[in-house]
Amino acid sequence: MTPVGALLREWRQRRRLSQLDLASDADISTRHLSYVETGRAAPSRAMVLHLAEALEVPLRERNTLLTAAGFAPLYRERMLDDPALKAARDAVELVLRAHEPHPALAVDRHWNLLAHNRPMALLLDGVAPHLLVPPVNVLRLSLHPDGVAPKIVNLNAWRTHLFARLRTQVHASGDPVLAALLDELQGYPGDDSPPGGDDWSAVAVPLQIRSSVGVLSFISTTTVFGTPVDITLSELALETFFPADAETAQLLRRLGDGQASPNGA
Repeated sequence: MTPVGALLREWRQRRRLSQLDLASDADISTRHLSYVETGRAAPSRAMVLHLAEALEVPLRERNTLLTAAGFAPLYRERMLDDPALKAARDAVELVLRAHEPHPALAVDRHWNLLAHNRPMALLLDGVAPHLLVPPVNVLRLSLHPDGVAPKIVNLNAWRTHLFARLRTQVHASGDPVLAALLDELQGYPGDDSPPGGDDWSAVAVPLQIRSSVGVLSFISTTTVFGTPVDITLSELALETFFPADAETAQLLRRLGDGQASPNGA
C-alpha cells in the first residue's frame, strides 16, 4: 500500500500547490507537512482529514488516505436504493419530475445513468439498443456513432466541450476509469477542428439536436448535493437541460401539454 505521505504529496501536486501553499492553507508549518509527506511524521486522523479538506480530496479518496494512515474509513458508500438514502433519492426524483417538460438525468462519478425523466426519451430516440444495456454511460451514448452523435447538429463543439469537461475531471480526481473513458471517446469519429461561434458561444456551449419534432437547442446545468457525507451522494450529479431558444421552449411546452407527438404525428 502506498504510504499516506506519498498519497498526500500526489494530491498536492495534482492541485498544483507547493508545500508552502498547502501549509498556509491548512495553517500548519511547512516543516511538519514535509515530515508527513516523507514519512518522518505520522499524521493523526484529524490531520489526515484536515489536509484532505484543504486539498478538496473527494470522499472516496479520503477513505483511501485514512486507510493508508492506519485508520478506519470514515465515509460510507451505499447503493442509491438503500433505505438510508430514501430522502436523497426522493429529492432526485422530485427534481427530475419538476424539470419536465425539459430533459434531465442523474449520473454517477463515471457518467453512468442512474435515473432520468420522461422528456429524455425524445433525445434517445433512434439510439442503438446495445448502448442502452445497463450500465448506460451517458458520454458514450452522446458521442458514439450508433448513439446520439449523428443527430447532434453542432457535434464538433459538443465533443470539444465534453472532452474539456472530462479532462478537468480526470485531472481533479486521478480516476483511471474516467481517463480510459476519455481515451475511448476521443477515438470515435468526429471533426476536431476548432468549433465555430454562435449566439451562445460567449457564455455556454449549447446542445443542438435533431429530433422528430425539429431541431432542439439546450444549455445544461449541473447540480450536486451541497454537504454529502455519503460517497454515493458525493459522486451523484443531476444534469438538467434548459431551452436555449424560444422555438425549443415552445416545442417542449407543446409536448408536455400533449399537443405534439414525439414521433412527429
